[in-house]
Formats: sequence, C-alpha cells, structure tokens
Amino acid sequence: MPGKYYDELDVGMVIRHDLSRTLTEMDNVLFSSLTMNTQPLHLNEDFASKTEFGRRIVNGIFTMGLVVGITVPDLTQGTIIANLGYENVRHPRPMFHGDTLYVETEITAKRESNSRPEAGLVTLKHIGRNQHGEICIEVTRTALFLKRSAT
Repeated sequence: MPGKYYDELDVGMVIRHDLSRTLTEMDNVLFSSLTMNTQPLHLNEDFASKTEFGRRIVNGIFTMGLVVGITVPDLTQGTIIANLGYENVRHPRPMFHGDTLYVETEITAKRESNSRPEAGLVTLKHIGRNQHGEICIEVTRTALFLKRSAT
C-alpha cells in the first residue's frame, strides 16, 4: 500500500505532499449546492463583490475535505482503520476560484491503541497553502493506523 503504517510515522516528521489541486468555480458551486449551503459568499457574485473579499470565496468545508484528500496517497491509503476526529480547524485566509492548494502534514503525536493491539493513534496537523505560500487552512486530525506487523 502507498500509505504509511503506524510504525513508519514519527513525531516531528513533516510530509510535503506532491499532489496539489486548483479550486474551480464549479467545485465551489457544486459542493455548496450538494451540501445545501446557501451562503451568498459562495454563490452570489454580486453579494460577495460588496464584502471585504470583493468576490466569492471557496467553501471552507470543501477546502478542508480537499486538504485531507490530498494527503491520502502519501499517508493513509490502505493503512488506516478510521479517522477519529478533527479539531482546531482554522481558515486564516480564504481560497478563491483559480487558487491552487498545496498541503504539508506534520506528525504531532502518536500512541499505541489501548483496545486494538494491531493499531495506533496518530495525530496529524495538515497545513494548506495557496500558490503564494499563504496559509489558508490548518486542521488537526487523529486517525487509527494499522501497524505493519498486523498485515
């Protein structure tokens, strides 16, 4: 599997993900519509043009999902049992249509599972930057990873 096992992750490790993605108007409108999010900052150009942003912003929940998705090939593809939680989600800057999202992950904590000897918990801090290197999103997530010895 391309993902990493619990045994392969060390606290302090930083992974810069090669995969990146340009966010499009279609992504934003479709995601907002599918999730029934009628926020005019995402859907109404006239409304958004009169805000401090001057144009529509990309839905932050879409951005968070994309940040996690970008990490899958390098970290979790086939090697996690479950995501256990997300916390400390921050959006210091918005993403706009046409911006490209780049992601890096830092391993901030890990411990053996108390109930599952074949697994361990890993805490990952994902940082998403736009094409200018500006941080647009930060999210911390905890996942239950398989140990290599369990496969």
